[in-house]
Amino acid sequence: MSDILQITRLPRPFDPELGAAARAVLPELQGDLAALVEGAAGSSPYLKGLIDRESEWISQALLAPDVALASVFEEAAALPPDQLKPGLRRGKRRMALLTALADLSGAWPLERVTAVLTDFGGLAADVAAKAEIANLIRRKKLPGMNADDVADAAGMVILAMGKMGAHELNYSSDIDLIVLFDETRFDPDDFFEARQGMVRATRNFCSTLSEKTSDGYVFRTDLRLRPDPAVTPVCLAMEAAERYYESLGRTWERAAYIKARACAGDLVAGQRFLDTLRPFVWRRHLDFAAIQDAHDMRLRIRENKGTGGKLEIPGHDMKLGRGGIREIEFFTQTRQLIAGGRDHDLRMRGTVEGLAGLAGKDWIPDEVAERLTDHYRAHREVEHRIQMVHDAQTHRVPQSEDGFARIACLMGMTVSDLTEDLERRLTEVHELTEGFFAPDAAPPPKAALPAVEFDASILARWTTYPALRSTRGAQIFERLKPEILSRLAKTAKPEEALVALDGFLAGLPAGVQLFSLFEANPHLIDLLVDIVGTSHALASHLSRNASVFDAVIGGDFFADWPGQDALQFDLRRVLEAEADYEGQLDTARRWNKEWNFRIGVHHLRGLIDAGTAGKQYAELANAVIDAVTPIVYEQFSQKHGPAPGRGAAVVGMGSLGAGRLNARSDLDLIVIYDPLDADMSDGPRPLATRPYYARLTQALITALTAPMSQGRLYEVDMRLRPSGTQGPVATSWASFTHYQQNEAWVWEHLALTRARVVAGDLSLGEDIESFRQTLLAEPRDKGQVLKEVAEMRARLLAAKSPAGVWDAKTGPGRMMEIELISQAGALTSGSAARDVPAGLDGAVASAWLDVADADVLRQGYRLMWSVQTAARLLSDAVVEAEQLGEGGAAFLCRSAGYDSLGALQEALEEVYAQADQIISAALEREADGTEQSSE
Repeated sequence: MSDILQITRLPRPFDPELGAAARAVLPELQGDLAALVEGAAGSSPYLKGLIDRESEWISQALLAPDVALASVFEEAAALPPDQLKPGLRRGKRRMALLTALADLSGAWPLERVTAVLTDFGGLAADVAAKAEIANLIRRKKLPGMNADDVADAAGMVILAMGKMGAHELNYSSDIDLIVLFDETRFDPDDFFEARQGMVRATRNFCSTLSEKTSDGYVFRTDLRLRPDPAVTPVCLAMEAAERYYESLGRTWERAAYIKARACAGDLVAGQRFLDTLRPFVWRRHLDFAAIQDAHDMRLRIRENKGTGGKLEIPGHDMKLGRGGIREIEFFTQTRQLIAGGRDHDLRMRGTVEGLAGLAGKDWIPDEVAERLTDHYRAHREVEHRIQMVHDAQTHRVPQSEDGFARIACLMGMTVSDLTEDLERRLTEVHELTEGFFAPDAAPPPKAALPAVEFDASILARWTTYPALRSTRGAQIFERLKPEILSRLAKTAKPEEALVALDGFLAGLPAGVQLFSLFEANPHLIDLLVDIVGTSHALASHLSRNASVFDAVIGGDFFADWPGQDALQFDLRRVLEAEADYEGQLDTARRWNKEWNFRIGVHHLRGLIDAGTAGKQYAELANAVIDAVTPIVYEQFSQKHGPAPGRGAAVVGMGSLGAGRLNARSDLDLIVIYDPLDADMSDGPRPLATRPYYARLTQALITALTAPMSQGRLYEVDMRLRPSGTQGPVATSWASFTHYQQNEAWVWEHLALTRARVVAGDLSLGEDIESFRQTLLAEPRDKGQVLKEVAEMRARLLAAKSPAGVWDAKTGPGRMMEIELISQAGALTSGSAARDVPAGLDGAVASAWLDVADADVLRQGYRLMWSVQTAARLLSDAVVEAEQLGEGGAAFLCRSAGYDSLGALQEALEEVYAQADQIISAALEREADGTEQSSE
């Protein structure tokens, strides 16, 4: 049984006589169906006319509405050209009548009502356009096209915009269309003739739809959303439209394309065009500047349409007026524009879906989404009732008593109840949405001027900086300035913080987007002040990469660390959405910067300690290499064919292999490949296996290190490969195993203690790890190993001296020496463990380091790591205490667990000396033992 029979509400007849007359022409209808017809016809002269004209059809359709509706669509799709105008109008009458009765009875929800209206609009446009294209092809007016090209309209693309695009068409809507054609379908010499034909076809099919005849009209068409409609033809080449949006497109056009979809003609070409516009519509950063743009549009609409001022229900515009439909749409679309560039899940066309998506991603509260959704549906129902009365494209509540009473009857409500309901809903929508933009009321009071007297010369030069040279940027910053200075005044050393902020502002290339972000999210100012007052290096990085602030707004910036698997999954998902190789590499850089920033901020604010930060930096690097490597392989294989043999594995060495990096770490990598029996690749430009993998490795290094618009991912060091810089950049599996077993120096086996496969072929990676463990487990001459370790230590000391007490990495008893001793412990004990504590345990197990000394080294290394990790976040170079500033000094002490810089310095000097003494004694002791045993 059809849904139409499940009537949940009934309209009341405003004019009972008209209702009874309509009921009389449908004597076979009884009960609620008869009451439905009586109420609809008695309140709507338009519906009364449709019932009279289609009485026989509707009496049957109400008994099987789904079947009847399907037949309307099938008949319209099969219309011959000479029957197109009357046939489409007949179909529109029947569809409109059935839809209205289903709507009034409550049998169909709003979404189905608008979807049916929209789908018929798309079908009508498609049928009419293809009929015109077929006519042009028959007359040889589209060069190079034949009858087969009618199926996709010879490259004509019809984009549905606005409510048509979102499947939200109202009862008496215009249909907003943009008509384009795919110029690549035609020979360049035929372009002007083809365009002339497409323009003619567009005019004719629009006339077919909108011309009023004795049978009525199908849909009024509006082509004014196309680029620069005052001077452009009604049908544009896709390439011309793309150039317009790239160079001249405005925010309102970006918002319009949220709802755009290809609805008729060449759907494939239409989707391809929309894909090319994706960067125009969806900005990579959080676009809070769109809020002001949307507010300006709202004000212009209010001014032009006269819809501002006090709320009065009679005559109120349900679409453009205060608290109306457009308010909800602007609220939704603007937030989508803000966040949809980063989150593909927010790129839905429908308003209701958009509100639900925004709530699901915590951009708006669930309650706000639910209330606005309820009001939106109610507003649309009222809008439909207004239009049902006379099939007029109006959104205004009637001002006459009789007109308003008709709407109340169609709603099944009394006049007083409808008035009260409308006033409540319109008021609440206005209250929920207005504050998001710029309220009409007086602006909130500015922050009180700080009591601190800031350096006037610094404040005066801000207007000369690039970020403040644009009028709009300067205006937004002027509104922010009191709040920024107020928060600076609350820092421990305001003048010092001001100088740091000045450096940040001086480095900003532009300001509108960032200042808009701060204006919409004032809590970010605290974070900025915190960063610039603590880490000059991070502040400098921020001025060049201000878009990383976007990550803070995402909702989970301060959540728990997701782990390497989740990071890899997320980055792969993000990269899959990019259409080209360069876009993928740039996206990886942007993504990596945001996560690096997150780790740094968490460390800076004491949410994680240095050890946790080191682990997170390493997991982040792992995720990047794991995600970037396959896209490099794919890009390379397009030219040279798939990797011969098993492929390659990327091995992390040094700190990456050990799983501990800092904010400035480079990556030590080697690449091992296994060609099996293959001699050449198989591709358009095949290569022998050795140059294939050498060039593939270079491509990977370039992907990681090349400076692009979003900077570089990492610096890469390949010197730990077999034979160092003298060896090939990629090493075959056979050569690697032979070299390690027969030719490798002790230092190379020491390096192998921290090796870890991070990307590439899984089976090869498993073989490499198995080989590493077997090789490290082989018995070794402990004395010989430690002798070479002592010689290595001496060479390191001779090559580089420490840059001061705050250089925790290089020098006697410092990190590099403890790491060397740890690696020697792993090698002499046959351990495959990679971390420093496990290596020191290996030295104890090998009986050349006692437990107490190992514990001193372990604790000392932990302190040094804390200092080094914090220092690398504070500065690109070794920190100097006198240049740290109070914020930086406090962070360094907090990271290391000390109350003052002096106490921390004393502790470092003490552990350096202790570690130096322990390492020297252990190596000398073993050297003496070796000499005695040889005698």
